[in-house]
Amino acid sequence: MAGAPLASSPLASALLSAATVYLDNHDGQEGYFSMPMGGVHVLHCFRRVMANHRVYKPSLCIVLRGAKQIVFGGDMLAYGPMQCLIVSMDMPACGQIVEASPDESFVGITIDLDPAVMHEVIEQMDAPPVAPADAGPALFVESVDAPLAECLLRLFRLADQPQAAPVLHPSIMREIYYWLLSGPHGGELRRQVQPDTHNDRIVKAISLLRANYTQRVRVEQLADVARMSPSSFHQHFKAMTSMTPLQFQKQLRLLEARRLMVAEAAGVADAAYQVGYESASQFSREYSRMFGASPKRSAMELRATMA
Repeated sequence: MAGAPLASSPLASALLSAATVYLDNHDGQEGYFSMPMGGVHVLHCFRRVMANHRVYKPSLCIVLRGAKQIVFGGDMLAYGPMQCLIVSMDMPACGQIVEASPDESFVGITIDLDPAVMHEVIEQMDAPPVAPADAGPALFVESVDAPLAECLLRLFRLADQPQAAPVLHPSIMREIYYWLLSGPHGGELRRQVQPDTHNDRIVKAISLLRANYTQRVRVEQLADVARMSPSSFHQHFKAMTSMTPLQFQKQLRLLEARRLMVAEAAGVADAAYQVGYESASQFSREYSRMFGASPKRSAMELRATMA
């Protein structure tokens, strides 16, 4: 994307106004609202929200008002009005709304990304972005500029014409992909979606890890799937995720254990064993370290928040 940041521009005001009108149609309430076109949501919040650990999928997360931050591995990214977070692969991370109040509520948009369609757009570009040679993170922040903002405005217009959404939404999404690929992180995005690159092979190894996260998976096994030496695999994995494979697996286990305790009322020991822990005490220590509270207390608090 090209052009100056738009945080205080008329286009930014128009986009926030369109989002506000959409939210007013939902009585101005807090929540995570699905738009008629699939994979597009509007987030509205009147207060700072506690850190939310989850597995992020490939997505575009735009802030219109307020601010958010996300922590993955040992890294943290912050983004505010007319900035966006781009997540290019499945990633366990911790997101948080850090600026929101009843007078200045948080307003944001999230859009699911389809790597396969993004790759199709790359194939049609006369001058596709050049992927960097060195491995890099799968999450990054950049400013929203005019072309992307115009696409977002058109998405809000489609919200009032649900019969047109199935026809027009795919073309708007392809345009969004084009502007993202033309932007400052276009090369990183291309590297993430190109087949048979180091990143693509790491993603295949992560798929194996996600499918077998309850089992003890050796780094050598993952490296074989990625067709790399163990040392090269470890280096590329950490560059993309800011985590080691063991840390990645541990976060997957703890997130699933929390879901079991909250959604299925599993006991602490039962949840620990279901996700692959052999020691309930080790599980409790690692859970408390990640979520800042004991498993039982964390599950109770989360159920109360959801209620």
